Amino acid sequence: MNEFEQIKELLAECSREQRHEIFQLLRKEFSIHPLEAELNTQAEVILEAIHKSGDLTLRGIRGVIAQAAFEVNIANKLAGFQVVPIKGDPPYDCLLRNAHGDVRIQVKMQRLKDRQPMMAKEAYRYLPADKYVVETQRTRGGKDPTTGKDTRPYKFGEFDILAVSFHPSTNDWNKFLYTVERWLISSPDDPECLLKFQPVPVQPNNDWTDDLQTCITWFRSKISRKIS
Repeated sequence: MNEFEQIKELLAECSREQRHEIFQLLRKEFSIHPLEAELNTQAEVILEAIHKSGDLTLRGIRGVIAQAAFEVNIANKLAGFQVVPIKGDPPYDCLLRNAHGDVRIQVKMQRLKDRQPMMAKEAYRYLPADKYVVETQRTRGGKDPTTGKDTRPYKFGEFDILAVSFHPSTNDWNKFLYTVERWLISSPDDPECLLKFQPVPVQPNNDWTDDLQTCITWFRSKISRKIS
């Protein structure tokens, strides 16, 4: 048995407290992430800062995690597609490409209210009480200098597929539901824009699927309908 295997056996015999003490000794030499060097602080400090931050900050962080989880665990593993690097700040979070063309995907989180999954009826009374809701607008607002219209709402045609992370209700970063962007509900104030809150079913149905490849097929089929 070599020395490394002996060390592993000795570690297995240590108590949890002893292993934690050894981990703290190793942490003095090894960083967990390059961000520690960039910010000149420890990962533990960064995580504590996130833990103490307000709901708005946490919402943004959850959104970034959802995007990363989608790209790493879903998009990168989709057979026949490649993830294309995005330049600038387009109205989508992931660009997929294969021989048949590009697919632009916007990733959003299930909306939370008081740290619980928000139901559609809580957004608009006319939406169903048995569905969740996703907020489909930009994080930051502004005004179009030409028309004076609010630039926060998404317009139809700005992306192709909406991917909704179900982490708030499932505690699983790999759980998503997908639908075609043109199937989403339009705003009553501006038919060119998406309704701010879109209802999302608890389980896949004829309008929403948990399989990205299926949703891409829907998108490319040019089928025209609206989510229920």
